[in-house]
Amino acid sequence: MSLTSQLDHHTILGAMLAPALLMAATGSLLVSANARLARVVDRLRTLIVAWEQDAPDREERDTQISRHRHRAALVLRACWMLYAALGCFVVTSLGLAADALLGFRLGAVPTILAVAGMLCLLAASLAMGREVSLSVKSFDQELDQELARKRG
Repeated sequence: MSLTSQLDHHTILGAMLAPALLMAATGSLLVSANARLARVVDRLRTLIVAWEQDAPDREERDTQISRHRHRAALVLRACWMLYAALGCFVVTSLGLAADALLGFRLGAVPTILAVAGMLCLLAASLAMGREVSLSVKSFDQELDQELARKRG
């Protein structure tokens, strides 16, 4: 094996590392998103139990349930985008290897896949940001309702 072909292999392997790092970061975000989804689902279950007990504040519970369902939908959307990003980064890495094996005939395909993965990460980040905002808003409203109930 010549020095030139060894350098080419090292260059290709080095290029394949960037998508691998993005895969690791995406996996970390998926763990976080799934934990948030689990918390939203647990909160929804608690609200449903309170709703079924025909609490006097049923209207408030309906509003809370609606808000938490919206939060769950946002986290689910973020998860789908993160899985899509993960897939794009895996295919990017494989595409870089395939491109080298095919004599660099794929042109911009690996780059387009990497950009698609980054756009999915952006969409997931926006959805998670919106969900976090709703979470804080929901907490504030529930706290206000509880304080009003205790004072009233």
